[in-house]
Order: sequence, then structure tokens, then C-alpha cells
Amino acid sequence: MRKIFEMKVKEFVPQQLKPLPENGKVAWQAPSNIALVKYWGKRENQIPANASVSFTLSNCHTQTRLEFKRKIDKSFSFEVYFEGEKNKAFKPKIQQFFERIEEFVPFLKDYHFKIYTENSFPHSSGIASSASGMSALALCILELEKEMNPKISSEYFIKKASFLARLGSGSASRSVEGPIIEWGLHENIAGSSDFFGVKYPFGINEVFKSFQDTILLVDKGQKQVSSSVGHNLMHGHPFAKARFQQANSNLDRLKPVFENGKLETFIEIVENEALSLHAMMMSSTPYFILMKPNTLEIINKIWQYRKEAKVPVCFTLDAGANVHILYPKEYSEQVLEFIKDELVGYCEKGQYICDEVGTGAERISTE
Repeated sequence: MRKIFEMKVKEFVPQQLKPLPENGKVAWQAPSNIALVKYWGKRENQIPANASVSFTLSNCHTQTRLEFKRKIDKSFSFEVYFEGEKNKAFKPKIQQFFERIEEFVPFLKDYHFKIYTENSFPHSSGIASSASGMSALALCILELEKEMNPKISSEYFIKKASFLARLGSGSASRSVEGPIIEWGLHENIAGSSDFFGVKYPFGINEVFKSFQDTILLVDKGQKQVSSSVGHNLMHGHPFAKARFQQANSNLDRLKPVFENGKLETFIEIVENEALSLHAMMMSSTPYFILMKPNTLEIINKIWQYRKEAKVPVCFTLDAGANVHILYPKEYSEQVLEFIKDELVGYCEKGQYICDEVGTGAERISTE
């Protein structure tokens, strides 16, 4: 497996870099994303067990500034500041990230880094920030590499940023571009790869380019089982093979849906994917449940509202209790009224976040 990995990723090992700059700073903003077809289970080197596809979000993002200064000793050296305060809790994950990507960015040990990061969404809001956070950090590191090799093309920059981000958090590979990103090798998607995300290569109906995502914050506490542990429980899972086949099949089913905008089929696939993800959690060994009673109450309310109001609204779930409500922009007023009247009571402190499909990461000026 290691040899195959090395052969596939040779293009990301820099061959020639100019003299390293003494110091400086770079900054990027990267969005979160919400998977429509989920990936659950991964192999060595952050390789997904099945392909996935996601909406890139717009309002939920991470801003990261990376300050760097040359040093003599050859070791990883960095400080992390979250929302202005020094944060030691993030250091182990970033240390692991640096260790994973060192062969692809061999100058890491030449610098002491100060990493300043903040999220646009409330801390501990229950929204996974690893995708946006790792993507923003990867983009900053690659921006530093570009200073040493200005000939890097835009296409290569995006591809390598997604590749590096994946080694920090799998879903971070889908947080570089937008509006719809596919990640994972799929036989019917040309250019797809296990090593980086790609812009969805087929037709996208206009309705999906402005799709809305209102995130209901059901539970802001720490999950009882982390996503990393959950992914590992797919090894030896009795239904794993069927689940991977189901996900790849749903990607095939989505192709005509993305093109023709048939929302009835879109809703069926997306909700099926969300429930399948949680079904795998509930049938693993050990088994666990991340949904809360209010998650189920919201789902039933959505089903009832969709049937009675004839509004094409649906839900999806990440590996947690929060509910993402997806709907076309033209129904925003009706759906938000429904949320305020029927659903906020099921949210922790009545909190929810309004978001929509976005275009991807952006470089931030450090002037």
C-alpha cells in the first residue's frame, strides 16, 4: 500500500525550491462543506473507502493567518492561537498533520510558525471545523511554497492544497473549491482521485448553485465517539461492502439529477445517504448513536411539512446530532418561517445558522 501511495503522489514532492524567505505571513479563508453522498471508512494514508460529493458552503468558514520565521534547528516548531488566545489543545492534531505532509513540503522544519485561526461560526457550535480549518492551513502552507516556486500553476496549487488538506482531515479535501466537489476514485467520474477533491465535472442545474443550508444546532456538546474512531469501526463491519457500493451507486444516480434539477430524486438520495451513515454507526461493534431525540423530532417535522406544504425541503446529517436543512433559494422565506415556527424549539438555545452553496476558498490580504 505504501509503495502505491508513493507512486501516485510523486507529483506533489517539490523538485526545486528557491532560497527560503527569512520571514513573512500569508492568510487564507476556507469554507466548510456538507456531504450529500457520505464517506465513512478510510484506509491507510487518509484514503476514502468510497467516493463522496459535497456542497461547498459560504458563510461557515475558517480564516487562518500563518506567520513564519527562519530558524536553525531542524524540528517542528509552532504556536497556535484560536480567536486571539493561545491554544494548546489544537497542537497534537497540527503536529500529526505536519508529520504527514513533511515529505511534500520539506521546508516545514526550517521555520517557526505562528498560526492564528478563527471560525465564522460559534465555537463548540457542533459544526465540524476540521474541514475548513485544515483546508485553510494547507492553503497557507502552499502559499509559502509558492513564494519559493512562483511557477506553480493555479491548477497545481488547488490540487496540491486539496491533497495536503486531506492528510489533515479527509473532508478538508472538499473545502478548497466549489460549488460541488467530488472526492474519491469513481469509475464513472473522469479525473476523480482518492488523493484530492475535484470540481464536479458534469452539468449542474442552476437550482443547485444557490441551494440553501440552514443548520439546526441540536447539540453543541462533544460527540461521544469521534469521527476518526467511527471511520476505523468500518474495518470488519458486516455491512461495509454493501455501504461502499451504495455510496458509489448514489453518485451515479445523482449525475442526471444535478443536470435536470429533479428535486424529488435529489431528496430521496440525500436523505437516504444521511440515514445510511447513521445506520452504519448503530450497527458497528461497538455500536453508538450520535443522533439525539430532537434530531428525530426535526426529521419527522420536515417530512410532515414537505408532504403538507409541497415544498422541496430535505435534511442531511453529518456525524453528529445537528440537522442540515437543504432547499432551493426560491423557497427561503417559506422554509425560514417554518423553521422559526416549528423547529427552533428543538435547537439548543434556539440556535441555527443560515448558509448557502459557495464558491470555495479565498486568499486574504495580510497588509
